[in-house]
Amino acid sequence: MKKTFFNTFLLILLCFFTSVFYAQERTITGVVTTLKNIAVVNAEVKAVSSKVTVLTDSLGNFKINCLDNDKIKISAEGFYSQKVKIDESIKEVLINLIFKRGEKNIDVAVGYGHIKEKDRSYAITSLKNENNFEFTKYSNIIELIVNSSPSITINNGGIIIRGESSLNGSSAALIVIDGIDATMSQLSSLAPINVKSVDILKGGSAAIYGSRGANGVVLISTKRGGDK
Repeated sequence: MKKTFFNTFLLILLCFFTSVFYAQERTITGVVTTLKNIAVVNAEVKAVSSKVTVLTDSLGNFKINCLDNDKIKISAEGFYSQKVKIDESIKEVLINLIFKRGEKNIDVAVGYGHIKEKDRSYAITSLKNENNFEFTKYSNIIELIVNSSPSITINNGGIIIRGESSLNGSSAALIVIDGIDATMSQLSSLAPINVKSVDILKGGSAAIYGSRGANGVVLISTKRGGDK
């Protein structure tokens, strides 16, 4: 009886160490950006289990070796860190880092060389809902957006970003919620507690929206949209 138990224990132990020894190492590629299309340079990308660390290049690209079901942590000064679990289906990851609260963090990111000086004017503000605390201080999402930057005002039922104007007669910024163009009414109906992040884009960072983004873009990600 004791011998059988001992042999079973040895077999389990052998299987465990064999699985660890033969854990598959994989190469993952990715891109780290902020405000959707500004490359984050020299961001630290670390594989949590294998302890491998690399830095992003001048275009925000990286390549890292990690184990199956590993996690990678992406960090850069002035930004919130992010973790991504690498399951078997993932070969490439796209990471959009969010600035920490406060315009000084844009200066920090520029100072460390993560973004270029010319990108400073594009990054008006980027807010992340950390533990619901910051966002629930406001009675509605419009109040939150207006208080996020002195460059933002409300006029004629639209959000106005100072310094942005187009020739189409309208001065209101484009509103995008979970990747879909939205109205001021739809934005107003959002409860702050249900919002994951808010990005205010202008200039080059809004260029991907074409003429629709000529007055800047208010980019909203909801918790529901992030779970899709």
